[in-house]
Amino acid sequence: MEENKSEVTLHGMWASTYSKRVEIALKLKGIHYEYVEEDLTNKTESLVQLNPVHKKVPLLVHDGKPVAESQVILDYIDETWKNSPRLLPDDPYERAQVRFWVSYINQQVIEVMGQVLFQEGEAQAKSIEEARERFKVLEEGLKKHFPDKTIRENDDVGLLDIIIVSTFGSHKVYHEDLGLETSLINPVNTPTLYNWIESLKELTVMKETEMPSDRLVPFLQMYRQRHLQQAANA
Repeated sequence: MEENKSEVTLHGMWASTYSKRVEIALKLKGIHYEYVEEDLTNKTESLVQLNPVHKKVPLLVHDGKPVAESQVILDYIDETWKNSPRLLPDDPYERAQVRFWVSYINQQVIEVMGQVLFQEGEAQAKSIEEARERFKVLEEGLKKHFPDKTIRENDDVGLLDIIIVSTFGSHKVYHEDLGLETSLINPVNTPTLYNWIESLKELTVMKETEMPSDRLVPFLQMYRQRHLQQAANA
């Protein structure tokens, strides 16, 4: 097949949810690729040269041609390798709904999750309440626009699923890291989202790309403390 003749390299970082999005898409499509783990405090010369604008991961290099930014990369993958699963539905309205909720997660939910992670005390408490409201909106949106969603195999997975599992797949670890009394994602308040995540995590490809919790917890704790210290010294 054509994809086996291509040279594909992914520059990523193990704890980056944006890198995970691309890893999942490549594995779902059955695309053979070389993976380069980046130390973001000491980036490879290749990353800097091939992504001179942002110098960030993920970066996909296909036959020597670099493609940067996760959403751009996902679009590129789906347009270049047209085998199943396709990441976007054929129906224009369904495609629009997928894009809308992907945008909502990227712009609204991830933003408030960052605020919760990097705050403490009263400020964090306010951000938690805001996060609950945004998760409620997401829950209702998923329930309304994707009522018949089933996930049994790779062909059931599309763009929205990739964004959901890469962003929220480790939500229990975040809960543990932050020491919240109740998780922002749970079977009671967000059953649709919770079950969606759990179904995705049963797929072999998701297990292969899952972030190891024994590494993620100390990483998040270190990252959080570093950010809080920087804020205190500002």
